[in-house]
Amino acid sequence: MLEANSLKKSYGNIMAVDGVSLRAAAGETVGLLGPNGAGKTTTVSIIAGLVRPDYGSVKIGNRALAGDTDPIKRRIGLVPQDLALFDELTARDNLLLFAALYDLAGIAANRAIGEALELVGLSDRSRDRVRTYSGGMKRRLNLAVALLHDPQILLLDEPTVGVDPQSRNAIFDNLETLKQHGKTLLYTTHYMEEAERLCDRVVIIDHGRVIADDGLQGLYRMLPASNLLGIELESGVDGLALDQVRALPGVTSAEFEGGTLRVGVRDLAAETPRLL
Repeated sequence: MLEANSLKKSYGNIMAVDGVSLRAAAGETVGLLGPNGAGKTTTVSIIAGLVRPDYGSVKIGNRALAGDTDPIKRRIGLVPQDLALFDELTARDNLLLFAALYDLAGIAANRAIGEALELVGLSDRSRDRVRTYSGGMKRRLNLAVALLHDPQILLLDEPTVGVDPQSRNAIFDNLETLKQHGKTLLYTTHYMEEAERLCDRVVIIDHGRVIADDGLQGLYRMLPASNLLGIELESGVDGLALDQVRALPGVTSAEFEGGTLRVGVRDLAAETPRLL
């Protein structure tokens, strides 16, 4: 559904994005992780068509994205890192404004607004001015704006920055619902626990380059073991299959040396009983 190939973008002597490639299928949530300044926002801006890359291409449903006015951009919804709302308008009036930008009016606009407000849990506050909203409520309304035109692909650029745990959980519930409806989500964050909860696959970038692209278990196997369990075996390995040990959940490595089985695990307390 979404494919970015060898994206590059520089600003003067700074290479913000240096050959980033990623893919996301329908109904898949792909996390884009990295420290501040890694190139996450620039990558999302290129995919959204807001920034023109120096090199590389973006495909939406196997069709190349071409120019600012390409109609295929209507299949994309963007939740920017900075709030894109008008504080003096009510939530409903904000949504009416953005619906008009999407060429939605009348019954279609009212239906889209009602569905978006219901999804993010703001139906009862739709007539209140946005300046009366908490930070978490504004974030949820920001998500509703991106959903008005029923996009297939949703780009979320750190949508939980500065919100309380309850609002974060509400946003997570919204995103999991969208995923169940077959939406493709590209979720940028530097919070590992968010990626663990939401993402099917994680792309990690640093200094504009992809340094890892895998599922969670695959990424865990790349890490050095933080806990090492040593088990002395009187009869040696004696038929024990190391490949089966390595395949156990939570196990990152397994080696037999000098009569001792050494197993790397992520959580010593949780994994030891199962391993034994």
